Amino acid sequence: MRYWILTFLALLLCSFPLRGDAENATPLTALARLPIKEITVFKDGNTFVLHQGEMPTDSEGNVEMDYLPTPVLGTFWPYSADPRAKLMAVTAGRRRVITEHTSLVIKDMLKANVGQDADVTVILDANKTPTIYTGKIMGIPTRSSKEIEQTSPPNSGESLPVEGNILLMKTQLGVAAIPIDKIVDVTFKNGYQPKYSEEEFRNMLTMKLDWQGGAPAKTARVGLLYLQKGIQWIPAYKITLDGKGGATVCLEATIVNDMVDLKDVNCNLVIGAPKFEFADQTDPMALQQALAQVTERLYTKSPISNFSNAYMTQIGGYGGAMGVPAAPPPVNPGPEVTGGEKNEDLYVFQVKHITLKKGERMVVPVSTFTIKYKDLYTMDIPFAPPAEVMPAFNQTQNNQIADMINAPRFIHKIRLMNSSKEPLTTAPALLMLGDKVLAQSLMTYTPIGGSVEIALNPAVDITVKKEEKEKERIPNAATWQGNQYGQINLTGVIHITNHQTIPVDIEVKRYVLGTADTADHNGSVEMVNTFEDKNFYSTGNNAPSWWGWYNWPDWWYHFNGVGRIKWSLHLDPGQTIDLNYTWHYYWR
Repeated sequence: MRYWILTFLALLLCSFPLRGDAENATPLTALARLPIKEITVFKDGNTFVLHQGEMPTDSEGNVEMDYLPTPVLGTFWPYSADPRAKLMAVTAGRRRVITEHTSLVIKDMLKANVGQDADVTVILDANKTPTIYTGKIMGIPTRSSKEIEQTSPPNSGESLPVEGNILLMKTQLGVAAIPIDKIVDVTFKNGYQPKYSEEEFRNMLTMKLDWQGGAPAKTARVGLLYLQKGIQWIPAYKITLDGKGGATVCLEATIVNDMVDLKDVNCNLVIGAPKFEFADQTDPMALQQALAQVTERLYTKSPISNFSNAYMTQIGGYGGAMGVPAAPPPVNPGPEVTGGEKNEDLYVFQVKHITLKKGERMVVPVSTFTIKYKDLYTMDIPFAPPAEVMPAFNQTQNNQIADMINAPRFIHKIRLMNSSKEPLTTAPALLMLGDKVLAQSLMTYTPIGGSVEIALNPAVDITVKKEEKEKERIPNAATWQGNQYGQINLTGVIHITNHQTIPVDIEVKRYVLGTADTADHNGSVEMVNTFEDKNFYSTGNNAPSWWGWYNWPDWWYHFNGVGRIKWSLHLDPGQTIDLNYTWHYYWR
């Protein structure tokens, strides 16, 4: 009885199609991703991308792609490089495509083998009695996208086909309708097809071309220019000192690709910081919410023009001038670095033949040059709070201040003179003396012709001792708004001894709270411009950590500032020198 009921249901279901209107969906195999020819990468991960190549056209002469970038607002620029076809418009939208998958479950296996003879084992009752159906697989009843659209309210949007949970199978007794979730085993008698086709939504890009009266060609040369975040380059330096004033500087780049597969691409590495006006706004062509950044200039030592190694502030002439050589590139020989040149505020290195999949990282050597350096020993002594403030601090705070003020020390640095043809960019720097590691430090941006100081290690062989004392107090030294202020005069001396076996050049800076007055040994005396130094007295900026421990009165800023005393000296081996200085501040 159950069998005849299922057969009756099958006859009713035969009025429904066995698959959706797949003929209106585009086979994914007919689509392609436009090859990337060149990228321009900034250190913060902003990337300028150039796609260009021959793409197949559809029956209407248009180019369809299943790849949508995520460009910054206003930076998406498609173009036609085919003289026969004019680009009329580019549309981005969700489209139904046909994709092929490997069958992993019984339902998918049945869809993949429609028309095959098979034995299907089903358990329909609680006693788990197997029933075997022998016959030809007809398919699974499916409501097509068109049917769903016709029966849905207006403006409901496009839908994917909806499959039922019934397998139709032609047997000797008729067409059997078998619940798929009751099937426990299938035996295919005449071969097996492992893959099945299915419709799904994909974000699609369609470039609509006007063939200007001619018949559409099978292919068209088109391109895309856009700016997006996703590829970053991280510089690093190795600086090898020869001990005689010469330094060999090697720059390498780590390229981090989290955006798209790259194959034999020219990669431009940029030193500089352009302004990104719409960095937080994604272009509507992206069809998705994504973080995107924007660059402003195009490095043009590339197939797209004949300009020199530089950037342009504008891009034009998308026609034949944007074309690339028709001949395919040779076998990828691996990355090849060429030198760069400055253009406006940017500097570029070009790395050719980059092949890097999304998610991969690559390290490439970029440049090597030799410049001069000088050993230097520097010491900065921060200012201390006035004696009148100290009682407001607890013992732990006073100990912290004492540790900071009374234990000054010199830091060994090297001063590099950048006589190379390229700027030095902010990056980690590994310092070597021959084949021995000295330290790792930070290289900061240095223009061509400039100099930079890189810290090595504390100079333990140059000892320091600081002594300071109050010299006198002058009551009622100043009057302001009816209030009397006393002047406190102080003196200090810094004892420095060079215990090394070589002479050294030292630079000492002593900051004082108040007004710096005098300094011996040709020391310079100046006041720090705290008015233009934003938030100078804010904890965590330029002032020491203890500044926020005290509620400074308004009159303090009227009378007192920050003084700075600087010395530049040469010390012979074993030499001791005393640096004397004076300063004062006011107190009420």
